Amino acid sequence: MKLNVFVDERQYAVDVPPTMMLEAEEFFAKIDRDMDHGWQMGPEFIENPDKIQRCQIVANKLLTSLSGANETMIMLMAAYILKRLPGVTGVRIDTAGEMLHTEMVYDKPIERPTPSAVPEPTSRARKLGKLEAMEQAGKDVTKVYQVGKSYRFAVREPRTGEWLESGPMESEKEAYEKRMHAYKRRLDELTGQSG
Repeated sequence: MKLNVFVDERQYAVDVPPTMMLEAEEFFAKIDRDMDHGWQMGPEFIENPDKIQRCQIVANKLLTSLSGANETMIMLMAAYILKRLPGVTGVRIDTAGEMLHTEMVYDKPIERPTPSAVPEPTSRARKLGKLEAMEQAGKDVTKVYQVGKSYRFAVREPRTGEWLESGPMESEKEAYEKRMHAYKRRLDELTGQSG
């Protein structure tokens, strides 16, 4: 199984062998026992972290493991998140010390119920104001990030919530230009300029 880890503009894909999900259950249970007594999550102390909060805490440990290049811990922390949150495909880790701002990413939104659970094509009729639309478009189109020697960006599909990654591009300039086109297209959709 794969967990996509987003840290600022960088993205890492952590491949977790299925056997690890089973073999590490004792280790996962120990992590859960440690969190049963509450946890300091940034400025807040959470007495009884729920499933999402526990995965946010583990994501923070994953960030520490990434900066220390500790392959074993990277895989174990990714495996914990994949096992505890079925359907999760990625995690966007907050690096500003606010663990509660770390986001879990799903192919299809699972944990976040939307006001209209089954969006009809006409349900996008509510047009956003320019500033609100710019803010939303900024959330729906990632910044350019480097993967190996190529550059990419990702766009969130509004109907499914799925992140669609661009193809690899040779230069950061090319990726930035294409990202700006995607951002403009999304902005036009939100303000009702397209279609």
